[in-house]
Amino acid sequence: MFRVAIITLSDKGYAGEREDKSGEVIREIAEQNGYEAVSYALLPDDRVMLADELRRLCDNDLADLILTTGGTGFSPRDITPEATLDVAQKLVPGIPEAMRYSSLRITKRAMLSRSAAAIREKTLIVNLPGSPKAVRENLEYIITELHHGLEILRGKTGECARQ
Repeated sequence: MFRVAIITLSDKGYAGEREDKSGEVIREIAEQNGYEAVSYALLPDDRVMLADELRRLCDNDLADLILTTGGTGFSPRDITPEATLDVAQKLVPGIPEAMRYSSLRITKRAMLSRSAAAIREKTLIVNLPGSPKAVRENLEYIITELHHGLEILRGKTGECARQ
């Protein structure tokens, strides 16, 4: 069972002015797919705070997968991809490309997503959109393949070829 940390970025959520429904969608989908939710944080849209939390989780091997929600749009306060890239050791562009590909079949606005994915140490970080609907659509599209990537990353398998 892989461990997942969930981080929601929302100034209003952090201030107690909005309920975090997206984080709950992540937890639901992750647990339905065999992941153990081991950490949850609700942070403001603050690049330094997010980068610090990502480093803490990755560098202390507290999670195999970190899923963020929020902060991937065009607003001046949207900093999630930048904070993710600040801590990245390797980029994983195929994951956000796949999410945008899938979402473009639903809405042309998917092209406006700035989501990123990266590896730090032995942890995969994936930025998801902020709305519960978009979180569900994106995470359900990628979740099954993340398992194999985590097996490779964590050294549980070295075989990538399909049988």
